Amino acid sequence: MFYRRKYYTVKNDFVEIFNQHFNNTNLPNQLKHGSRLVGRWMKDRGDGTSEIFAIWEYDSYEDYVGIENKIRSDEAHVKRIQEWYEENGGRELIGKEYILEVRNEVIESTVNDEFNAEGRINS
Repeated sequence: MFYRRKYYTVKNDFVEIFNQHFNNTNLPNQLKHGSRLVGRWMKDRGDGTSEIFAIWEYDSYEDYVGIENKIRSDEAHVKRIQEWYEENGGRELIGKEYILEVRNEVIESTVNDEFNAEGRINS
């Protein structure tokens, strides 16, 4: 399995708009092309910003790359993304004023292979 964490630091006054965009636009398109969402969480940092991150699961790194290529070549999705940016002030403004940090990171399990999903040792 291959896992990645998509991480954002977002100003709190933009969190609701950002989360709606994820739920209405990004999540359906990711799922349509084969991504599997493990979960998505947020934490208020107490400084006017929140951390928002999602963990995604893929069968392999190659599957991840293939899915990302499909997403980027989905013209209807690309158009929806562009329209969302335009409706919210443009990509430059959003990246400068509201979404302060974006990271896309590979994450690795630290649980030994002999443990199963129930936390029991495999026999």
